[in-house]
This record gives sequence, structure tokens and C-alpha cells, in this order.
Amino acid sequence: MAITKDMLITDILDQDMEIAQILMQKGMHCIGCMAASGESLEQAMYVHGFTPEDVDTTVAEVNEFLAAKA
Repeated sequence: MAITKDMLITDILDQDMEIAQILMQKGMHCIGCMAASGESLEQAMYVHGFTPEDVDTTVAEVNEFLAAKA
């Protein structure tokens, strides 16, 4: 299953906890905070200063990671 930028961070991590490493390498260290259960990936990335292009790149990277594991 592919992820989208509209998915909650916790739902993304439920698919594969190794995705946390991808997000943390980008500076998204909030994966364990309370906001992760109520913010989409897009919202969280915007709060941390990422651009729409950064969000799209991250979604693509995560989906490539998931596809490679399938």
C-alpha cells in the first residue's frame, strides 16, 4: 500500500516502522510526539519548514522504499 501526504504520521508508521528512519533523516524527529497522531505528513512537514516539493519528494521516497520491500 502506498502512502499519501494526507495520511497521519502514525498511520504511515503503522505500515512499516522503518519509515521512521527516512523521516528522521530529513529532520522529522517528531514521529513519537502527540502531534504525530493528529497531523498529516504534509501538515507536520510544513510546520517544520519544508516546502511542498519537499513533501512530494518524501512521499516518493517512502513509496519507493515500500515498493522495494514488496
